[in-house]
Amino acid sequence: VQLQASGGGLVQAGGSLRVSCAASGRTFRYSAIGWFRQAPGKEREFVAGISWNGGSTYYADSVKGRFTISRDNAKNTVYLQMNSLKPEDTAVYYCASEPWGLGSPQANFASWGQGTQVTVSS
Repeated sequence: VQLQASGGGLVQAGGSLRVSCAASGRTFRYSAIGWFRQAPGKEREFVAGISWNGGSTYYADSVKGRFTISRDNAKNTVYLQMNSLKPEDTAVYYCASEPWGLGSPQANFASWGQGTQVTVSS
């Protein structure tokens, strides 16, 4: 599965943004997808994950209630809707695929796309 993240940008605190992860490859519909982020000087962290059929979703505590992950297998795309954004959400956001279809934070995310920058101003 090849992945490409897009949709990042600059937004004010409290605002919303939706980033997308477009995938190519036949196995996408059987793969879980995760969103991760990495801020300058910090380690990459798990943000959200979704199972192959969308039946299970997972979120980091820091984004629960504000971010929503979803997928459209007909469009080979996974979305991350980000609401009530905070300056601490500023990071490069990456999507990754996990072939076993689970999507949990402990899953083996093996294929990574290029990131998209999200900047939240205070």
